[in-house]
Amino acid sequence: MLEISMSRASRHGSLLLSHVVASLQGCCSWFPKTRMQSLQPDPKAQYRSVYEALKKIVLTEGFWRPLRGINVTMLGAGPAHAMYFACYEKMKKSLSDTFQHGGNSHLANGIAGSVATLLHDAVMNPAEVVKQRMQMFNSPYKSVLACIRTVQKTEGFGAFYRSYTTQLTMNVPFQAIHFITYEFMQEQINPHREYNPRSHIVSGAVAGAVAAAATTPLDVCKTLLNTQENMALSSVNISGHLTGMVNAFKTVYQLGGVSGYFRGVQARVIYQMPSTAIAWSVYEFFKYFLTKHKLEKRAS
Repeated sequence: MLEISMSRASRHGSLLLSHVVASLQGCCSWFPKTRMQSLQPDPKAQYRSVYEALKKIVLTEGFWRPLRGINVTMLGAGPAHAMYFACYEKMKKSLSDTFQHGGNSHLANGIAGSVATLLHDAVMNPAEVVKQRMQMFNSPYKSVLACIRTVQKTEGFGAFYRSYTTQLTMNVPFQAIHFITYEFMQEQINPHREYNPRSHIVSGAVAGAVAAAATTPLDVCKTLLNTQENMALSSVNISGHLTGMVNAFKTVYQLGGVSGYFRGVQARVIYQMPSTAIAWSVYEFFKYFLTKHKLEKRAS
């Protein structure tokens, strides 16, 4: 019993480690993504590509500027992913037993991932709000605590969850597309489902890219709700604060038309491809390692 508990703890720890590593890897592309999704950017903050954005930001605002807000994201990532994987693993097993009598069920995986996303985003949404506000051009916030205090004082606690429904509307289909694409790719290039690092990396990267591109319109709306760009909102005569996904969709269309929904798609895909590739490859490695170790112990 203790061995099983240790094995589960190691597996959950490896999952958490994989996402922390992936998050650290992608931190430099979060920054230009937020800037490139700005609907009414300052003339000094207009970029044509991710490379140009990073280069211009480093040269004009300092070397460490692209890492602004990473601390609050990493602080939220630990408990968020712990809740996510604990919920996911438990629900997946219970639902698979119901649907497939212990076998693998895509429906069970999808439902478990969707429910786990509710808990994950409840923790990460406030961190996203703070991170994106600190990353905007000419951000008035000097630190994470200053940002939290100012937002709480001027807009209330609800400001940290203004984009929560949009976040869920984005992440639930993102996870569905992500898992379906990964499983499809595995069936094509690794049909025997053996441990094959190259297949896991390729499948993870493709899954992340497809899911990221497909859900970019929702991400643009989420960024607008999180940042409440004054210049953008005033240009369409919106006073006060923008609320609700429907209003965000309307505002994005007013400001940028159809192409406005895909602002920052390049940065989003560039971030998600290595992020999901790393996450899946680390996950599959530890799954293989722990399974092999368990079998060896039984044999001995």
